[in-house]
Amino acid sequence: MTTALARPWRAVIVDDEPPARQVLRHLLARDRDFEIVAECGHGEAAVEACERTQPDVMFLDVQMPGLDGFGVVSALGTRTPAVVFVTAFDRYALKAFEAQALDYLLKPFSDERFGEVAAHVKRRLRDRVAGDLEARLTDLATSHDARTRQLVIRDAGRILVIPWDEIDWIEAEDYCVRFHTARDRPLVRGGLQAMTGRLDPAMFVRIHRSTVVNITRVREIGPLSSGDYEVVLVDGTRLRMSRTYRKNLSPRLAAP
Repeated sequence: MTTALARPWRAVIVDDEPPARQVLRHLLARDRDFEIVAECGHGEAAVEACERTQPDVMFLDVQMPGLDGFGVVSALGTRTPAVVFVTAFDRYALKAFEAQALDYLLKPFSDERFGEVAAHVKRRLRDRVAGDLEARLTDLATSHDARTRQLVIRDAGRILVIPWDEIDWIEAEDYCVRFHTARDRPLVRGGLQAMTGRLDPAMFVRIHRSTVVNITRVREIGPLSSGDYEVVLVDGTRLRMSRTYRKNLSPRLAAP
């Protein structure tokens, strides 16, 4: 399956009943985010159409003469696009989701129900594209020499590529991680340990259970009355360092 953010999602309609195909054709034609690239009346034609047109999504009937909907998915294997099963029988719902279907449209359905399914499909397709792009950018960023490595993160629908040396410090916020740079403060869902595991441990050091600092940004360290320490960054930011973590930072700063 190939996708692109700048074009409509390519859709294939598969149903052995012409009236059912007509309903789907009409509803999809009203949505500018979809482009119908093939319409098929049986499973064998659906397999051929998918291999020929490389669609993003297939609206697929379950019960058809010959090769049924699940047979189409099996025949396509890893080449299967996103699938919405469209059927008059609710007994196939569990099997449909076991086949990784995006949604299950039960006939007869209203325009409102189709709109809900279409919106869900578009969200999932956008997420897939963003995930694929993020993975490719991550591979590209981490293929460079360590001195020029970058971190690829997702922030509120954006994909950001941040050079390591632009990150001042990182903090945990509930179930998210916030990156502090001179330009931005993106918030990313995930754990602090997992996120900082993608960075150079010689450059990024944990100074508190919820704080990691770029040691190249540290200007000074001073004691606090509580027994903890204060880390002052070159931009004046003041961070608390627990006594437990002082051993992580001090040797790095003392190294030639």
